[in-house]
Parts: sequence; structure tokens; C-alpha cells
Amino acid sequence: MQVLTDRTALVVGAAGGIGAAIATAFRAQGARVIVADRDGAGARAAALATGAVGSVAVDITDEASVAAAVAEAEELLGGDGIDILVNSAGVLTESPVTEMSLATWSQTLAVDLTGVFLCCRAVLPGMIARGHGRIITIASQLGIKGGTGLAHYAAAKAGVIGFTKSLALEAAPDGVLVNAIAPGPVETAMVDGITEEWKRAKRAELPLGRFGRPEEVAPTAVLLASDPGGNLYVGQTLGPNSGDVMP
Repeated sequence: MQVLTDRTALVVGAAGGIGAAIATAFRAQGARVIVADRDGAGARAAALATGAVGSVAVDITDEASVAAAVAEAEELLGGDGIDILVNSAGVLTESPVTEMSLATWSQTLAVDLTGVFLCCRAVLPGMIARGHGRIITIASQLGIKGGTGLAHYAAAKAGVIGFTKSLALEAAPDGVLVNAIAPGPVETAMVDGITEEWKRAKRAELPLGRFGRPEEVAPTAVLLASDPGGNLYVGQTLGPNSGDVMP
């Protein structure tokens, strides 16, 4: 039985990695999906690969771009509203605080935290008006435990977790359920910016002894988006993280 039949979803940051895996999983469960990404060509390719309704290009750090992308997504859906939003776009670099430039700090916060806020704010009024919706933010276990050389990323992801909890409190009375997924290290292109030394040390710490794969994270998003599977999750942070964090 497909658990997302007749639902619409906007998956942001879905040209590859976890976002693409979530878009694929949503399609397999019957959802009508719009793929969004800053990489317009990558978004179009992912939409074709997943059987999505279509794709939109978006710069999630830009308020006007986000508003336009949401409007375009709803148009591609035939005027239907967005039932499910997944915030999966992100950047990841490595730098000790003493060597970190303000530009590096600011870019990470803009993409990994402010972008989440802008996307949520853009879709939320429609969800509230319809009396239902699911918002899933992709955080990180580093937002819970921190990470050497990753203070900017950990700070942004901790912000995502705090934002998710706060938005969940605001939106739940209107039928909109907001939750986070905090994966551990996952084998995606995003980890290419991290040194092999860091990755070797990280693998050695993990009880499973390995990083996850995008398709191992996507089922958690399906759970949170589904009815009745996700109906009681409000402001939660679920952790498919290879055992790196055990709350």
C-alpha cells in the first residue's frame, strides 16, 4: 500500500544526495513530487530520474527566489497546494574556528539555517489554510554533539533543530506537523569537502563502523510524511546516524 497517495511534496535540495533519495522514496509511495535545487540542470535531471511532476530552480538564501519557486511549484502541481515540504539543501566545509573566515561562517548559516526558515515561511500559510501539512527539516547529529573543524555547520544544524521545535509548537494546532531528521555521516557529494583524515577517524568512532547511504535515510522521511505513521511526531528529531548519537 502506498502511504503518500494523493499527497504533493516539494523536496528542496533534491538534485542529489539525501534529497534525491527522499524524492525517489516519496514517488514510490505515490506522492506527486516537485524537485527543487539551486542547480537547475541537476534538478531537471533528478525530476526525470524520479518521475517527479517537475523541477524548479531556487536560491534558498534569497527571499524572492524562494517565493517564486514555491509559486512555480504550485503551478506545476496544477494549482494544488504543497502538502509536504522537505528542507534538504545544505553546504558543508571544514575549518577550525581560528582560521574560519566570516564569509565561510555566513554562507553556512545562510544556506543551512536561514534557507530553512525562508522555505518554511513560504509554504506554511497554505498548509495552515488547508488545515494539514508536514514539514521535514534535515539537520545533523553534529547539531547535537558538535564536531571539530565543523563549528559553523554544527551551529547551523543546532539552529535547525531549535527552529524545528519552535515551529512545531506554533504549527501543530493548525494541523501542520514539523519534525527534523538528524543523520550521521552519509556517503554523498556534500562530504567531499571534508578531509579523508576526518572521515577515517569518524568511521572508527561509529558503532556500525560505516557512514550511511542516502536510501537508508529516506524511509525516515516517508514515516514522518505518512498517515497514520507520522501522526504523533511533533517537534521530534529522529536520528539515522550509525549510532553516533544516542539521545
